[in-house]
Amino acid sequence: MAPSLWRSSAALLACAFLAASAAGHVKPQSSTDKNVAETLYREGILPDGQPLRGARPGSIPVEGQAAACGNCHRRSGFGVEEGRIVIPPITGKYLFRESTTDVMQMAHPDPGAEAAPARRNRYSSETLARAIREGVDPEGRSLDYLMPRFQLDDADMALLIAYLKGLSVKPPPGAVGDMLQFATIVTPDADPVKRDAMLDVLNHFFGNKNAYYRGADPPLQSERRIHFRVLRRWQLHVWSLTGAPDTWDAQLHHLLKTDPVFAVISGIGARTWEPVHRFCESESLPCLMPNVDLPVVNEQDFYPVYFSRGVLLEADLIGHRLSADARSGAPVHVVQVYRPDDIGAAAAKSLAASLASSGAKVTLRELKAKEPAHELAAIAHGSSPGEVLVLWLRPRDLKALPSTTSASRVFISGLMGGLEDAPLPTGWRDGTRITYPFDLPKDRGIRMDYPMGWFRLQNIPVVDLRTQTDTYLACSILAQAAGTMLDNFVPDYLVERVEVELSRRIINGYYPRLGLAPGQRFASKGGLLVRFSEPTGKKIVADGDWVIP
Repeated sequence: MAPSLWRSSAALLACAFLAASAAGHVKPQSSTDKNVAETLYREGILPDGQPLRGARPGSIPVEGQAAACGNCHRRSGFGVEEGRIVIPPITGKYLFRESTTDVMQMAHPDPGAEAAPARRNRYSSETLARAIREGVDPEGRSLDYLMPRFQLDDADMALLIAYLKGLSVKPPPGAVGDMLQFATIVTPDADPVKRDAMLDVLNHFFGNKNAYYRGADPPLQSERRIHFRVLRRWQLHVWSLTGAPDTWDAQLHHLLKTDPVFAVISGIGARTWEPVHRFCESESLPCLMPNVDLPVVNEQDFYPVYFSRGVLLEADLIGHRLSADARSGAPVHVVQVYRPDDIGAAAAKSLAASLASSGAKVTLRELKAKEPAHELAAIAHGSSPGEVLVLWLRPRDLKALPSTTSASRVFISGLMGGLEDAPLPTGWRDGTRITYPFDLPKDRGIRMDYPMGWFRLQNIPVVDLRTQTDTYLACSILAQAAGTMLDNFVPDYLVERVEVELSRRIINGYYPRLGLAPGQRFASKGGLLVRFSEPTGKKIVADGDWVIP
């Protein structure tokens, strides 16, 4: 049967409601059995190491990762909607209770069908095994052809069914009761201005949202009404780390034990975010859209989600341009300048690695002096014809550049140098290209009106526009995602709902578009190279098209 859009929405709401109901006592699997079943569910690998194989009527078989249950029903087991198609939840709380509608039926062409979907009885272990093997529901009706049929033996079937019974059963401690607990993480090297700007937005957003918590008694009031589709209040914990990065893991574990949270929202770091990333991944703790310009690039990880790859994306934008030059036969010598204790070091090494196969010669120059004018002058004037300078430097160092350079071309990191506020000497502006992983200011104006209006309404002074806009955007995405979860507050499902909401947004601040497919963790994937259009001022223009390296 082919549900219309109305039927798809109704089915989704029904299955989400049922998933929130108790399923009775579930005997926990042993850790070994759970790991084996989890590999079967998520990766399509059978306990004997062979790939899972599924057959569809009249279609080619699927196997291995392509056959894994989690591909469609998602890691959480709560499924997802894809246009008019609803992939239903298959957690035990849903499968083993009576259904008001049969959302196991997927979309078939059935234009104009508006009748209520058929009911189904609860599954038992036996009828569920039959559904998995033969593709029929408890009443004997065929499931949709999109659902493969799997010939699992009794032992493997028992492992899988036990896993489904325990999947997404309990919310974490941070989502118990009528309060959702969140943390934001601040590393000790974070810029104090950006830190305070971020916290200002977070505190106002949480306070404003809680003012319209529907369960408040007496009802809380606010001068300005903002609607949020939520059922619980939110509480924010600020986790301020201290000391060296190798001590952060212990601090984070202590903080999580003291104040269990449901997720980490926003946050801010400077030179490294890796210990935070690793902690969140190991603790199955969503870490959503922190303000960091050097994220950890490992899209096999699930719980950390970022706006972009930051300076590593910038390195790829420069590499894309220089590799094309090298392939054309023109000799390219690239001199990269960076401070060894800053994020530009990682970007420089990434760019050097990407240029290795193009035939370009790459020289790395570490800037060590506190007052670098002499070093920078030697680099700028010692350049040979055709040499390319790449500067991974902060505004303080850019201000120390000499008035001119002999380099034929210059690239600077927009994220590190201040974007259109980069303090480049006049003699550098014409030949310098700035990496710009955002929309141009003239093109993002309408999208910026909403956060700017909200800042004015909340009397929030704008002291770091990008940090504050990204923090507001992160909170908005979280509010939308949480508002679609009903009572299914489990970490995996939150990340999956964030994926969906990111891809639906129109108001994206600095970014022309955002989107996350399963297995992606960077929502904005491209950028521009820009140049100053005038000898003075902040006006920039694109030097080429938007590039997704």
